[in-house]
Amino acid sequence: MYGAIIGDIVGSVYERHSTKDKYFELFGKGCRFTDDTTMTIAVAEACLMPLGLMDINDIYGTFASCIKKWGRKYPNAGYGRRFSDWLMSNDDEPYNSYGNGSAMRVSPIGWKYCEGPMSSGDMAIMSAAVTHNHPEGMKGAAAVAAAITMAYLGETKNQIRDYIEKEYEYDLSRTCDNIRPSYQFDVSCQGSVPEAIIAFLDANNFEEAVRNAVSLGGDADTQAAIAGSIAEAYYGIPQRLINKANEYIPGEMKAVLNKFYKKYVWKRK
Repeated sequence: MYGAIIGDIVGSVYERHSTKDKYFELFGKGCRFTDDTTMTIAVAEACLMPLGLMDINDIYGTFASCIKKWGRKYPNAGYGRRFSDWLMSNDDEPYNSYGNGSAMRVSPIGWKYCEGPMSSGDMAIMSAAVTHNHPEGMKGAAAVAAAITMAYLGETKNQIRDYIEKEYEYDLSRTCDNIRPSYQFDVSCQGSVPEAIIAFLDANNFEEAVRNAVSLGGDADTQAAIAGSIAEAYYGIPQRLINKANEYIPGEMKAVLNKFYKKYVWKRK
């Protein structure tokens, strides 16, 4: 999940002031954590609970409860209007979104449910459907979770590309250089998740994946969070970048991260 959080923080200053240059200052002036980080923490906290022992309604309820808890703790993190309305309401009914919010928050599921891409993909769909119950919203979350799981399990980039293209019908044949010149801001899953996955596929290390995503000139923080979450599972993250990210996030978030990594990441290595 630090991959998503670093991507979010690095990309935060470029969300509305886009760049097509890969060689920007990594933690520039004005960087902060946004809704991508807050919602990643919310899903991580839900994943610390015994979801596998719950019935489907309780699983949905757990995701909804954690998302609302953390969203209300940080109400100014930069949520979209429809999500904000849902967040502050007493109604837990989803609102048929196909926005990329479902994909930006899904990384904990890719780590916890790592038996295979179908396992993580199925739980990702449930995490998405709490709010993003449009087919594209659920598909975006499932594709990212599957890519994270495959990266963690040691699959090659070609294997990840082939699986995502076949299972989710995303076009991953392009490169960042193909995409960058004409690409514009797009918050839909179908218009941003494939490009974020390509940012990972085109990279040679974790940092380059984040830089690729930001340099597309789109929804920079979210796309960098997605690319970073997959790149973490594939490459790992330099400790210096984790240390830097920790300067931006509050202690209660770091506590959730530490508990999750101890339970689901470090113990497997």
